[in-house]
Amino acid sequence: MRFIGALILWLVLFVLAGAIFAWSGVYDVGADTQHWSLTRHLIGVVREHSIEKRAAGIAVPKLDDPALIALGAQHYSEMCTGCHLAPGVEDSDIRHGLNPRPPNLTRFAPDPAEAFWVIKHGIRMTGMPAWGPTHDDHKLWALVAYLQQQPKLSAEQYRKLVASAPKDDDDDAGMGMPMSMGSAAMPTSSGTH
Repeated sequence: MRFIGALILWLVLFVLAGAIFAWSGVYDVGADTQHWSLTRHLIGVVREHSIEKRAAGIAVPKLDDPALIALGAQHYSEMCTGCHLAPGVEDSDIRHGLNPRPPNLTRFAPDPAEAFWVIKHGIRMTGMPAWGPTHDDHKLWALVAYLQQQPKLSAEQYRKLVASAPKDDDDDAGMGMPMSMGSAAMPTSSGTH
């Protein structure tokens, strides 16, 4: 019985300490300040395991269709380059203000099932939006198909791929993103931003 009483006391003290910490304002939530290393580690562990668990049952379709890849390149150009860069796009203004900094998706091809889940559902408190409410699964899989190819592409290949994409009904709407995020992020033929 003493053990249960001690356990309850410790739980109450833990909750009170957490409440005092939260209301004290000691923790800086500014995006221009890095998390404490322990906080960054715990957030990373939670994020990775959560995505892995939720993506485990996703059946990945065939992703090597050139038309699907081109559609994905077009959507990526409009929706993703400001944060995740693109071949020939080395940096962007928005990346400097995001914490955590989004991964540079020109350097690796993410796991297809995990990429689909993240694109569809987003990730809280990272700036990664959930595109599922505004885009059907076909368009989301097109993005995933493109991401599998992106690390192999030059700036010129990327530019041509985006230009070759079929006209899509979302083109005029800018995919819900400010026009400066999509059109300004297209590399020039020399490969510079």
